[in-house]
Amino acid sequence: MGRVVSVVFAVVAVFIAGLMAGCSGSSGDGAAAREPDGSRTGSQTAPDGDDTVRIGFSMATDTFIIERWNKDIKVFNSAAQERGAEVLLQMSAGGTQAQIEQVRYLFSQNIDVLVVLPHDTDELAGVAQAALDRGIPVISYDRLIQGVPVTAYISFDNEQVGRLFGEALTEAVPRGRYLIVNGSIRDNNSYRVNNGLYEVLQPFLDSGAIEIVDEIWLEAWSSDEARDRIGEVLDRTTDIDAISAANDQIANAAIQLLSERRMAGEVAVVGQDADLLSTQRVVEGLQLMTVYKPIHRLATRAAELAVSIAEGEMPEPDRTVTNGSGTDIPYYVEEPQAVYRWNMDETIIRDGFHSAEDVYRTTGRDGDTAQE
Repeated sequence: MGRVVSVVFAVVAVFIAGLMAGCSGSSGDGAAAREPDGSRTGSQTAPDGDDTVRIGFSMATDTFIIERWNKDIKVFNSAAQERGAEVLLQMSAGGTQAQIEQVRYLFSQNIDVLVVLPHDTDELAGVAQAALDRGIPVISYDRLIQGVPVTAYISFDNEQVGRLFGEALTEAVPRGRYLIVNGSIRDNNSYRVNNGLYEVLQPFLDSGAIEIVDEIWLEAWSSDEARDRIGEVLDRTTDIDAISAANDQIANAAIQLLSERRMAGEVAVVGQDADLLSTQRVVEGLQLMTVYKPIHRLATRAAELAVSIAEGEMPEPDRTVTNGSGTDIPYYVEEPQAVYRWNMDETIIRDGFHSAEDVYRTTGRDGDTAQE
């Protein structure tokens, strides 16, 4: 079925408009009446006669300048266009209340399905329930909204991310002193990663081979906060052999602090997201490992899932997950991969996530520092 493709971006940061090309403006006429399954009532078309699927996408981050989320947006947009859908993006770095207001705005835009990357997985419950009450299906993207029977959840296996952290660190440092830096206390993924990490670490802790020097929980996914908190630990003691950093921005903060103390490369550091800087540091030997999450597969699948649900179809989930709502939530899962210096070419570069030229910009492929 042919559809008019029109992608709408209502964005609070000017630069984000440049992330997607070929976008045209549009506005909605208010939310249409819907059946309980989320489909439109009556003629099954929008008020202007257009049957285009309209996806409301609310994305909240602690800062707009995050390499990871820029990739998600681009891929989701492209996949939605290929399915003939219209995407209305609201992106906020202003915290939970700003995101709630933006989701309420999307209610007025005649959307067929709502995709939410929540700033706070607990506080977004109310507005997610409000969407469901309006007959709008809700897909929780990457982070699982808590306490509400959302229509679907799509993410990576976050406990496996933690296991990959633990496996990399215990192989490199089977005996030693560890610092653990967890992600935002407002993000359920932080706890899942932590669970997976401890699943691997616990036998080493029980035997006394590993000692936890300190464990940090951040208020937000903030590299500035991470730098301050890690710095406080290093001011107390530099007797640290390994650092589990919840993502690559936090790993970057840790490595900067270690560099100032001439310890970079001596302490095993892991993170996730395969940010370009971290892949460069992996091949330089300053970061042990980064967890690569194939965003192209996740964002593409999320866009396809959104269109299918809007059209009244529910693809078979990979598994289910609980979120305190009393309902098993359909869970669509993509698997993360551990990336070291030795398998960089077979993962990051093979998939086109980063180019070999960029990854090896500061080193040769043999790991020697590149000469000017």
